[in-house]
Parts: sequence; structure tokens; C-alpha cells
Amino acid sequence: MAEEKHQNKGKETEKLIDFAAKNKLFRSDIEEEKYISEGAEQKVYIKDSQYVFKINDAIYYASWEDYFHNLLLHNYFFADTAYQLMGFYLKEEKLYAVVKQPFVKADALTNLSDIKVFLNNNGFENTKNYDYHHPQLGVILEDLHDENVLTYKGLLYFIDTVFYIDSNVFWA
Repeated sequence: MAEEKHQNKGKETEKLIDFAAKNKLFRSDIEEEKYISEGAEQKVYIKDSQYVFKINDAIYYASWEDYFHNLLLHNYFFADTAYQLMGFYLKEEKLYAVVKQPFVKADALTNLSDIKVFLNNNGFENTKNYDYHHPQLGVILEDLHDENVLTYKGLLYFIDTVFYIDSNVFWA
């Protein structure tokens, strides 16, 4: 199924570009001088003192649909750092989703064992390194290292999550 999605991702991207153009969803307000960091899948820009913009090309996902499921799952589990889909951005002929997220400034280093305890208490099992699985819900959560989960006033803030759906369980 994932292979089929990969084969259709180009067509899906074309349809998204057409949809975004027809509905005036392209953003032109990404200010390159406000760039602060990036990971493999997204670039981060300061919007103001409360929010950041993130642009993501869905490279970690077999389809854009999977990326949008990721956003919904993140918002469900981590509402305090919810993503707001603001539109799309074309850069060097590559399509990016533009999301806005609350800006979290860490005041302490994140202890990886705190992440593990928190997730275990909420039904997630550690599968390897920074990756987790919730067997009852059919949700996979990956890449939860100390740069993607910040600590502020003793609380964990999940700012950069990668969710996948185990279709056999999730949709059942």
C-alpha cells in the first residue's frame, strides 16, 4: 500500500498545487531572513514572539494524505503545540505545506527517560531509540529525541513529531 502511495505522490502533488492555486492557498509571506533551523523534513521560521512557521515537503511520508494524518494526530495528542495548516509554499519547484505552531522556548534540557515514562503512561511502547508504538490505537510515533521534545517549567512540549498509522489496527 505504501509503495502504491509513493507511485501516486507526484500526481497527488500536482492535484494539491492545482487546488492551492484555485483556492488562493499559496503563501508568499515566508521571510527567509527569519529562518532559524531545520530538520530533514522541514524548515522553521520565526513568525513572531508567539509562533513559528514550518514548511514541510512531506518527504517522510508515502503520500500527502499521510502527512495530513500526521498533523491531525499531532494535534489530537499534543494540543498545546498544535499545528495550524496555513496553506502551501512553492520554492524551487518543490511544494511545501505551511503550518503555524506555538513557539516554545526551552528552559531546561529534556531528559529522554521523561519522554519514555510519559509515553508509556499513555499506552505507547518504546520500539527502538526514539520511536514508539501504541498497539491498541495503531499509531506509530517516531523521532522523539531531545530536540523534538522540549522542556519548559518541568513540562514536555512535543514540537516535532512524526506519526504514522498502522492501517490494520487504526481503521478497524
